Amino acid sequence: MKALQITSYTGPEGLVYQEAPVPRPARGQVTIDVEYAGANYVEALFAEGLASRPLPWTPGIEAAGRVRELGEGVEGLTVGEPVAAPITILGAGGYGQVALAKAPLTVPLPPGMDPALASVVPSNTTTALAALERTVRIQPGEHVLVQAAAGGLGTQFGQIARLFGAGRVVGVVGSEQKRQVALDLGYDEVWLRDTLPSRDSGQFDVIVDPVSGPARPESLRLLRFEGRLLALGDAAQAGDQRISTNTLWSKGVSVLGFNIGGLGDAHPDVVGSYLRRALMLVATGQVTVPVQERLPIADAARALTALRSGGTIGKFILVHERD
Repeated sequence: MKALQITSYTGPEGLVYQEAPVPRPARGQVTIDVEYAGANYVEALFAEGLASRPLPWTPGIEAAGRVRELGEGVEGLTVGEPVAAPITILGAGGYGQVALAKAPLTVPLPPGMDPALASVVPSNTTTALAALERTVRIQPGEHVLVQAAAGGLGTQFGQIARLFGAGRVVGVVGSEQKRQVALDLGYDEVWLRDTLPSRDSGQFDVIVDPVSGPARPESLRLLRFEGRLLALGDAAQAGDQRISTNTLWSKGVSVLGFNIGGLGDAHPDVVGSYLRRALMLVATGQVTVPVQERLPIADAARALTALRSGGTIGKFILVHERD
């Protein structure tokens, strides 16, 4: 098979489209003939050495295609069936023509769903659904603030918070162009990031933060009593941020962590269930996944470079070509 592989930790330019071994499923696994893969910010970080895996290796944490082969003990799936799957973070593989996935994470597509669109659901839409319901335990009427509101995660968190009955949903973005995109996706208000320090305190029950950096501890003052700050990324690559435990105590607030890859490793059935729901929400138009561009898989470096710059809006869909 062909796969786009990381051959050196020099950034996207270290990706090479080349021959690679075809994976075979072990017990409880399936292989997928990948038709489409989503490009994600974390894969740009992988290309810079974030995971430090032996080289070469094939990134790609979400994909859609057809079941190729079933491992021992796998039930409920059939060869040739159209499916989507979040590929485990360090196992990855979605940038290959054949990818390996855990069977509980491999979900049949809703009837008639475009597999290209399905390929960009497993990571962000599933994360937003699971994090808000399972970790944050969002309640109807609560006020929600989402950092990076026009990014891959942010576009999903705003919409799904609304589906859970949030009373007010506010986004934070870095540019005026992104502000309009977020407003078009249903945010009540969208603030520019450099205006955040001047905002009044105590406005929100939930703050979603995939960015980190100095804004993370500063966000605590925007929480109401018993508010929750959800930490689920470090897009700023600013390292650990110090948060005062006395602030947590005196303000009665919480900091919660969420990692879809870790949840998939620990409880694959749970993530598979959330993916099934996420696919249906997107297939029925209840949630929109903005798509910026479709690219041949061999051109994925261009998508990762754009994602790394922070200037993108929407998802990139990577298309696998077949002989």
